[in-house]
Amino acid sequence: MNNVKIAPSILAADFSKLGADIRKAEESGADLIHFDIMDGHFVPNLTMGVDLVKAVRRYTDLPFDVHLMVTHPQDYIEPFANAGANLITIHAELATAPIDAVLWKIKSFNILAGLATCPQTPISAIDPYLPDLDLVLPMSVEPGFGGQKFILNTLEKISYLNQKIKELGKAIDIEVDGGINEDTAPLVIERGATILVAGTAIFKQSNYTSAISRLRQQG
Repeated sequence: MNNVKIAPSILAADFSKLGADIRKAEESGADLIHFDIMDGHFVPNLTMGVDLVKAVRRYTDLPFDVHLMVTHPQDYIEPFANAGANLITIHAELATAPIDAVLWKIKSFNILAGLATCPQTPISAIDPYLPDLDLVLPMSVEPGFGGQKFILNTLEKISYLNQKIKELGKAIDIEVDGGINEDTAPLVIERGATILVAGTAIFKQSNYTSAISRLRQQG
């Protein structure tokens, strides 16, 4: 058995029974719960906010993995930290505040800090910040909507990050989000991914336990 962690993305869950779906995911073997926070500006979709994260915190003790796809992430660090986030990831494409300052703000709340890149952004954009990160996230689909097809050149990015992390000698997770299923899971695990975000591959299945187990065992 490998050490890969599975982070079900609640973007694909049933919002009419979200608490129950999250609790069921935990009981089925999930390691984290992933929240895709979109503002309708940074990406062309509007999803959930602070109040929803706070509302479902009571349903599970699993770490909350919050991915901010918003134009002004610096304004949301404290609210999401107070709502129960254990890890907050921002984007390297951020232009409204210095990235290092936002990462410092995340860590000031004693939570983990991650940095993501959109598919068109050179993965080397992460390099200057790598020593300060707990997680890196090369997006394997265009951010904004679930159910997209995995972008294959993400595999090269994972390999690149894996090598950089080894050279740095620090424990940094490589998370992959977008198009993760039983076909793509072994490809990303082989190249060094340590956290797999999956939405439809878990929440649209009849048996969450089986779905999570199959993803984890692909490595």
